Amino acid sequence: HLVWNMVHPGRFATWALKQLKSDRSKTWTPALNVYVKVFTNSPFLVCMDLALSQERIIDPNYLWIGPDGRDLRGQEHVTLTETGKLMVMGFRVSMSGAYLCTLSHKIIETSTQEETEMVEAYKFMVYAYREADHAYQVSVRFTTTRCRLKTNGLFVEKLSEILNSTISHLTCHITDSSYKCYSIRTPKNGLQYELFVNFLVNPFGPGWEEVCHRIPYDCEDVTNRRVRQAAERIGKFFHQLRHVLKNDFHAAPTIQYVENSFSMTPIDSCRPGFGKNHHTHQNCASCCVVCGPGTYSPNNEVTCRTCTSPAARIYGAKSCY
Repeated sequence: HLVWNMVHPGRFATWALKQLKSDRSKTWTPALNVYVKVFTNSPFLVCMDLALSQERIIDPNYLWIGPDGRDLRGQEHVTLTETGKLMVMGFRVSMSGAYLCTLSHKIIETSTQEETEMVEAYKFMVYAYREADHAYQVSVRFTTTRCRLKTNGLFVEKLSEILNSTISHLTCHITDSSYKCYSIRTPKNGLQYELFVNFLVNPFGPGWEEVCHRIPYDCEDVTNRRVRQAAERIGKFFHQLRHVLKNDFHAAPTIQYVENSFSMTPIDSCRPGFGKNHHTHQNCASCCVVCGPGTYSPNNEVTCRTCTSPAARIYGAKSCY
């Protein structure tokens, strides 16, 4: 815990709070953005700049104020050192916001021994973040005899069933399955017909909630690892597809896989209350950062929406009300 070097620490806290409200009494440094993964400990926030850290400081006193405007001294979720360092433990969404530190110290004139009180103020904007949830958009092509065949739709349905059975043990599943048929003229083969099949490898298949209940703090890490394994299995499936078509698709022998047509693109999404902002959070551009006051995210979109009314004054809002 922080060691206070004054007889009346309560009076100092009251005085320092007043200093935070008066720009004439202190020197402000630019706010520093800090990103903390939910449920982990923050790095130590230092109530001092680099230049001051290289000097001898006389009678330093530190006051940390949290986002709720309260003195952080003595609160259970923080660690404060006697040198003014702050760590926030088990970081939650509600802990996001501005952390203000006031450093009071003295400068003594060598010749006259005159004391001058100096006040430095530091501001940290601390944001909770989560890793993005990954899914994979898959595209693949097949040749067929004609576009207007009922067999084409049955083929795509059967393909989805087989892929789902291949990855179900990973609590992933196939969603948004669709296809279109086009007539294509090629220099070598003349006119032929191709099915352009698209689907999403989704990490939130049946049973994924149970996985997160067992490991709530690293849920994204678990689902992302499983969906990556599922995508790899599907890639292997298509590399072996000639054999699969020969043995499993007796009703559609004329549908053939177009060699090297398989492609896979990662798609990111964020949990409700989180979003990406490459402009505001350049140092955590790939992170899903908690939506700030005045913004919200109701679903698994990638960006936070702006409220049209002055509601949603909290961090991590899922609606404006």
